[in-house]
Amino acid sequence: MWVVVGVVVAVVAIATYVTWLANRVDRLHARAQAALLALDGRSVRRAVAATDLSERLNLPEIRQRAAAVLALDAEDDPALVEPGLRSEAENHLTRVLRAAAGHSDPDALGEVIEASRRLALARQVHSDQVRDALAVRRRPLVRLLRLARRHPTPAFFDIDDPTLEPPRAA
Repeated sequence: MWVVVGVVVAVVAIATYVTWLANRVDRLHARAQAALLALDGRSVRRAVAATDLSERLNLPEIRQRAAAVLALDAEDDPALVEPGLRSEAENHLTRVLRAAAGHSDPDALGEVIEASRRLALARQVHSDQVRDALAVRRRPLVRLLRLARRHPTPAFFDIDDPTLEPPRAA
């Protein structure tokens, strides 16, 4: 009798753990996807702020780079855009904005600097979520039971640090 109770308790404990682990895998992947969408939104906000800045200061290079980012965002699903294209466009925009920041009025750059800071924070959150999702995918039980098979493997969004510093007053 006690053997049957022991086996039932063990089966219930194992089933509870596997259910908890499957829910954790689902939650981590959902968080990584949400962080990617937030990162995409912050990227678009920075591109829009850069476009506004380019119109105010008449800087066609910024407008061109921001348009590239916005064009890549026009895809239906950000996950379908080739990561190299998107990160290259973001990095070009960052370089152009840094060059403009050295020669522009700090008041004119305020919106772009704020958008760049928020993009950097969103990128860090996304990287943390992807790291956690990849870590749980590497667990032996998750691989053995294929608990992550319904979710695409999350990928890091590898761009240069997008923060901008306002020009220093002399």
